[in-house]
Amino acid sequence: MAKTLVVAELLEGAVRRTSLSGVTMAREIGGDFDILLVGDGASGAASELTAFGAGKVLTCDIAGGYVCEKHAATVAAVAADYDVVVACASAYGKDLLPRVAAKIGAGVASDVSGIKNEGGKLVLRRPMYAGNVSGNLTVDTAKQVITGRQTEFDAAEPTGGSSPVSSVAEVTDPASSRIEFVSLEVVKSERPELAEADIVVSGGRSLKSAENFKSIMEPLVDTLGAAMGASRAACDAGYVAADLQVGQTGKVVAPKLYVAVGISGAIQHLAGMKGSKVIVAINKDKEAPIAQVADYFLVADLFEAVPALTAEIKKVKSAG
Repeated sequence: MAKTLVVAELLEGAVRRTSLSGVTMAREIGGDFDILLVGDGASGAASELTAFGAGKVLTCDIAGGYVCEKHAATVAAVAADYDVVVACASAYGKDLLPRVAAKIGAGVASDVSGIKNEGGKLVLRRPMYAGNVSGNLTVDTAKQVITGRQTEFDAAEPTGGSSPVSSVAEVTDPASSRIEFVSLEVVKSERPELAEADIVVSGGRSLKSAENFKSIMEPLVDTLGAAMGASRAACDAGYVAADLQVGQTGKVVAPKLYVAVGISGAIQHLAGMKGSKVIVAINKDKEAPIAQVADYFLVADLFEAVPALTAEIKKVKSAG
């Protein structure tokens, strides 16, 4: 049975929820697994991971912000003792794990959406062609490195118990001396984080301006307690910040409810949200491609429909 190492993720001294998707991946692989937490404040955050059934939680405090060259050597040194290394396919996982794989001579399967253990051999499902088809693959090297989509692997629930915590030594890569960490700018918002929200409301280029995003979209978003999203066209036009982009080249989301306002549904956008449990679309074009994936499709002018919808939701919530 394979022994798995879960590479967890830190942000400002706290464990990111993406780490728990990695735990779910390890559970689906089967066998024993450990968790590794590397970065500034790792030892202080380790207690957040001790109740998930890991054999042990390993930590290494590396001062300063994250850069791959500073972390990869340490992760690779630990990973050398494992058969499989997994992490969420977040920006962190996609950046770090390929370098780790190169250091330990492992094959890589990135952005997978499913894992099956068939008699000790891992069969991995991976979306292709903007999510229109999925293919199965195997990694035939002695060691395997896998990153998984957060939307396809639910955050693991605690199983009780308390895994022991121990520290590992930092390994320095000569390349790290040529890289300087300057700063980390984290977007702060009272709204839920886009990739982790239960409800996402996204707007498209049809909103026509940043002012309309603020006056029309934000009231609906806040009434629903949702996260704000947007199409690439809306982000490129400067209506909202680029970090709100949903799609193949943005963030992949799969909330319980996804509301698409004024989004036609280009294949690249659909790739980032069609895993949502319920999809509601508002568009005046009844032939818009998003109609093919929507559970509810309202053919209407968004400038009339969205304020009316917001008002009705407020009435229902106040009556309750």
